[in-house]
Amino acid sequence: MSTKQRTLTEPFKIKMVEPLRVTTEEERTRIIKEAGYNTFLVHSDDVFIDLLTDSGTGAMSDHQWAGIMLGDESYAGSNSWLRLERVVKELTGMPHILPTHQGRAAERILYSILGGVGKIFISNTHFDTTRANIEYTGATAIDVLPESSLHTEEDLPFKGNIDLEHTEALIRENGPDNIGAIILTVTNNSAGGQPVSMENALALREMCDKYGLLMVIDGCRIAENSYFVKHREKGYENKTYKEIAQQMLNLGDAFVMSAKKDGLVNIGGLLTLKNDDLAMKCRNLLIISEGFTTYGGLAGRDMEALSIGLEEVFDADYLTYRIRSTGYLGEHLRNKGVPVVWPIGGHAVYIDAGKLYPNIPVHEFPGQALVCDLYLKGGIRCVEVGSVMFGKKDAAGNLIPAANELVRLAIPRRVYTQSHIDYVLDVFDDILEMRGQTRGYKIAYEPPFLRHFTARFEKLG
Repeated sequence: MSTKQRTLTEPFKIKMVEPLRVTTEEERTRIIKEAGYNTFLVHSDDVFIDLLTDSGTGAMSDHQWAGIMLGDESYAGSNSWLRLERVVKELTGMPHILPTHQGRAAERILYSILGGVGKIFISNTHFDTTRANIEYTGATAIDVLPESSLHTEEDLPFKGNIDLEHTEALIRENGPDNIGAIILTVTNNSAGGQPVSMENALALREMCDKYGLLMVIDGCRIAENSYFVKHREKGYENKTYKEIAQQMLNLGDAFVMSAKKDGLVNIGGLLTLKNDDLAMKCRNLLIISEGFTTYGGLAGRDMEALSIGLEEVFDADYLTYRIRSTGYLGEHLRNKGVPVVWPIGGHAVYIDAGKLYPNIPVHEFPGQALVCDLYLKGGIRCVEVGSVMFGKKDAAGNLIPAANELVRLAIPRRVYTQSHIDYVLDVFDDILEMRGQTRGYKIAYEPPFLRHFTARFEKLG
């Protein structure tokens, strides 16, 4: 029997299509300038391939669409809520399930209770909304990735791990009473979509028990992380993806999820908890800000789709396709000479724009330059994950840059075919030809929080 590598095919058929508008480079030059060179401010009709985010941009299955018709829109105790609650309890092992309209609402509820001036939160990497919700309370968010994980080209199986030694040093330095929580993000989005090992999660649990600390798992991509654990970590090769996810989630005291990722839905979030007193506080805040406890800002039909999505996401054929199709883009980019974060993560390919555009200094945002170039040359929308998103300012107003100047190409779930991805690869041929001519950008306007969403830029030179 032949063992040759066959063409990567999507394990689904297409029932419905959405037309894409093809624009000219002249049109895109005008569009991106009017948007202040910020792709968040570009209208979706003006985008050909949208790799801005994998959050809420996926395609739902026929079973999910059928489930929408079963949505029970009762204000309290709907059947749709009971189904979702049952699925989430089975997955997390936690008794208290709070639905929210999306992940950042769950973060706001939890961290407004745990946070406050003087509190410290430690994470393998806080993502943008997590950091914003923590810092909005006056608390401090600290990232502690292992040093080896900061080297984008080093080939390690679990570059998303938290640095345990550094974490313990921070706990002792600041005192356990001042630690709001330890947050483990799986997979680690800001570190290149890299996975976290079960060994690392178990060790962190032991540390939290040692110092009496709360362990929060941000698991919006828990299924993708489970894929890497099964295929890279000894002792898990015979477990199912769902069993691995259940084991990891049960290590936490709380679980925060933007269901718009591995929930395979377009809207929704979850906050689950073990502690009765903390759950009561969060539930009271949920009622004030989101809705009643059995819908929390979601329609019954949304909860039906989510309960189905949380089961479909652990399908072996789906997860194999998901990880391999993302890897296809990353591996082919690397073969072209494009510097990517290696190995390729689960939901996105990350380009090291600092290395791709060495002629652009950090304070002129090489990542933002690449984002704009990809839109101009191919109508491809993506996002900078570097000093625009994570850079800070010192007392004199000078930029404190991010650890790396990355650009994320996030792949929506079950949306694009291999020919779309091949088109993206073709556009990178143009990028490689023009990279020496590209100029940087300066910020013309920025808000106090999450500036990458609404900032406006000016092109230099």
